[in-house]
Amino acid sequence: MKNHLLIISLFICFQISAQTDEKLEVQRIIDNFFIGFHAQDSIKMRSVVADEMVLQTIINSPDGSYKVKTDEFSSFLVSISKIPSTLKFEENLIDYNIQIDGPMANVWTKYEFKINGELHHCGVNSFQLLNDGSGWKIIYLIDTRREDNCN
Repeated sequence: MKNHLLIISLFICFQISAQTDEKLEVQRIIDNFFIGFHAQDSIKMRSVVADEMVLQTIINSPDGSYKVKTDEFSSFLVSISKIPSTLKFEENLIDYNIQIDGPMANVWTKYEFKINGELHHCGVNSFQLLNDGSGWKIIYLIDTRREDNCN
């Protein structure tokens, strides 16, 4: 009986360790995306996204309704590269909620976006990632943005 409990305990420890390692790898992908973003490094950003990456944001329309705006990832990269070096921007991720099921991961991150050190807006990012066997890649990113209630 003691041997069975020992084997079960070891199995649970290995499972928890493997999940933790995998979550850390998924977080590393998100972190690398933002390292590239802040450095305006499109090569670094492309290295962690899938070829058919979908990029969307939820916008508040003037009539108070919400709509989804889709951007081409390549256009997004061009816009990032055109930000003048005199403008300092930073997206600070507040926390990570990472869920993994086999080859799919979801990462939910609250964030604050600052321009020249001043809070500009905040919201939530929702990333979907795929591990196709060669590593994790971001396949989908949608975010919310608001200028108030950023506490």
